[in-house]
Formats: sequence, C-alpha cells, structure tokens
Amino acid sequence: MIALIDYGAGNLTSVRKGLAAAGGTVYSPAAPTDLERASAIVVPGVGHFSATAVLADQWRQAVRERIERDVPLLGICLGMQWLFEGSEEAAGVPGLGIFPGRCTKIVAVRPLKVPHVGWNTLLRIGTSSLLEGVADGVHVYFTHTFAAPITADTVASTTHDVSFASAVERGYVFGLQFHPEKSADAGLQMLRNFVRLVHG
Repeated sequence: MIALIDYGAGNLTSVRKGLAAAGGTVYSPAAPTDLERASAIVVPGVGHFSATAVLADQWRQAVRERIERDVPLLGICLGMQWLFEGSEEAAGVPGLGIFPGRCTKIVAVRPLKVPHVGWNTLLRIGTSSLLEGVADGVHVYFTHTFAAPITADTVASTTHDVSFASAVERGYVFGLQFHPEKSADAGLQMLRNFVRLVHG
C-alpha cells in the first residue's frame, strides 16, 4: 500500500490516478501512525512552502522511521522541496533535511517567465533506478517558482535560464520537481518504476 500524504497542498486526484495507472494501490493516512502499514510513501503538493509546516514533528518522525526501514519515498514538486533542508520561500519552516541545501527562487531573464510553467527538458546526470527506461532529453511538465540546488544526489537537471535539480535520488528516497502524473508516457514510466520498487 502506498501512503499518499494529504497535507492540504493541492489536488491529489491526478497523483492518485497516476499511481493507480502504474499499478499501485493507494491510501491517504489520517495520522502519522497510519504510515506504519505503508510499503511506500508519496508526498505531493503545489503552492507555498509554508504549507509543509503541517507536516510537523510527529509526521517527520514517522516518515523518517519508514525511510530507515528502506520504505521507498517519493516527493513530487513541493513534496520534493520538502525533502531538502528548507526554502527561502518560508525561511522559518524546516524541510525534512534528507537532501542538503535549500530551495531558492528561480531568477530568469525575460522573455522567460517565472513561475516556470509548462514542458521542459529533463537532462540525465548519472544512473537512476527511478528514471530507468526514460530517455535523456525527454520533456516533462513543470509548475513552480522555487527550485532545489544541484548536488551529488541530483540525477537529472533542467534549465530555465538557471539550472536546477529536477530529479534527486538517494537510496530509496526520490524527488521529482516536475509532475510525473502530468508528463505523459515518460512520467508514467517513472511511476511504474517507483511502484516496481515498492513490490521489490
């Protein structure tokens, strides 16, 4: 069972449908203790980083406990940013801190617009179990204003005047800045890869 965490940051319907299309069985935990039966966790979300403040100490502890047991975790868009130490969008709200660094606002030169909304290129960096079977240079769908830095955990980057981490991976923890559930066949392949990891 994949725990799809609902912390009030966006519509979960498309993520739920995407995971179901990839062969996953999904439930929404009502409390941190509900994560105990999760074979995987997905943290989606759109909007302001302050929304992640709802995922306070008990949620953070429960998520970390599952990570320590090698339960796969996928953060999507705002959910990926939460996996970092924090964001300048809400300086007082800590991230989970699995990945080093803080998210910063994209500063693009005209005619490029911010927020970064629409299809853009995914450039592979190294190997990735989540991106297996996904071609280098494929287009995926973004909608965001803040982005994570490129670090040793970055497995794909994207450029919108400036380059940022569009996919990160460390062990069984994954993050995608774009929306795989809205990224056609490539996105579905990533979700299939994630579900495959869940089932071993």
